[in-house]
Amino acid sequence: MAGQKATLHLPGQEPIELPILEAAAGHSVLDVRGLGGHGYFTFDPGFLATASCESEITYIDGGKGVLLHRGYPIDQLAKKSDYLEVCYILLNGEAPSRKEFDDFHRVVMHHTMVHEQLTDFFSGFRRDSHPMAIMCGVTGALSAFYHDSLDISDARHREIAAYRLISKMPTLAAMSYKYSNGQPFVYPRNDLGYAGNFLHMMFAVPCEEYVVNPVLEKAMDRILILHADHEQNASTSTVRLAGSSGANPFACIAAGIASLWGPAHGGANEACLNMLEEIGSVDRIDEYVARAKDKSDPFRLMGFGHRVYKNHDPRATVMRETCHEVLSELNIQDPLLDVAMKLEQIALEDPYFVEKKLYPNVDFYSGIILKAMGIPTSMFTVIFAMARTVGWIAHWNEMLSQPGQKIGRPRQLYTGHNSRDFSSIEERE
Repeated sequence: MAGQKATLHLPGQEPIELPILEAAAGHSVLDVRGLGGHGYFTFDPGFLATASCESEITYIDGGKGVLLHRGYPIDQLAKKSDYLEVCYILLNGEAPSRKEFDDFHRVVMHHTMVHEQLTDFFSGFRRDSHPMAIMCGVTGALSAFYHDSLDISDARHREIAAYRLISKMPTLAAMSYKYSNGQPFVYPRNDLGYAGNFLHMMFAVPCEEYVVNPVLEKAMDRILILHADHEQNASTSTVRLAGSSGANPFACIAAGIASLWGPAHGGANEACLNMLEEIGSVDRIDEYVARAKDKSDPFRLMGFGHRVYKNHDPRATVMRETCHEVLSELNIQDPLLDVAMKLEQIALEDPYFVEKKLYPNVDFYSGIILKAMGIPTSMFTVIFAMARTVGWIAHWNEMLSQPGQKIGRPRQLYTGHNSRDFSSIEERE
């Protein structure tokens, strides 16, 4: 398709030729950058049919249930690597050698502490503040402490900022949790793995020893892997747009956190738990399933199907296995988890769900896992943000590395008043 063009016929104008840009995989793209010179723009609310950038990081085929990071299938990454190796791949484009990974791992795990004065910021928040509100504030505040990595035109500065954000996000996330429940902050331990260190900072207390359960550590690591990046979603696009203005990396990631906080984006697994609480017990499932099938009923089953994946969510297959491992390990007697497992069985067997391909998605399983681990629902989106930071940083760095980048400036279809005279308030009486 290289060199091919599409021809657009506009009223009263000569035909316009639009270059067709060939994708490595997926849809090819019409290059409409020249349309403005002919007096037209494209209209695409939500940018659902608009490629906002050129990227080599992540590819999704929702129809086939495919998710690739730098070409590597997500199920292989989840089963054969750990989160920090996925971070390296997203940032650098290739799987690391043993030495490259060891060096990367050492740098990340030796920069997990935050500036001690940053802890003073937490006292400015109300005790009952949502952890995501705290994360937005303290992440943006990092730029006040790390002045030596704010030159976004310098590749080395961008690398330092990336390492710092990946290193410190678990510390900030755990501090947000500890502050909300009145417990003292727990300092990071560099002898633990990335996920294990986070669990230790979340659940350890000074008065007794906390030993990280390896099954739970593996589960947390997989949750982080499966949420590391997801192409040009709302929060990633927010980070790119903020970055296009030249904003510093900490401000850009804070913007991504704010976007992720929206219930239509990062709050899906929290919505799943709220749904399970509404159902309440196994004996009420049939009633709610019937309501979900009734188009006139506003009730919807959360955590089933996916906006992007029209066949199956490839992340859910791995997460389902991990979910059952965690529930078996903890042997928790919780009626909400019983409801979840019964709903899973129905979704996998009921012809209505099977025909409509309403399979349990990654949010369904990750919400169950996090609840079983004792993590409150207010922390679900915080953990999502912690995982997604590497994806945001990878896209931010890729954008700044490409030549000719311009500040983002979407256009509009104006439907308001045309020019009209303004009268003073006295004249309008």
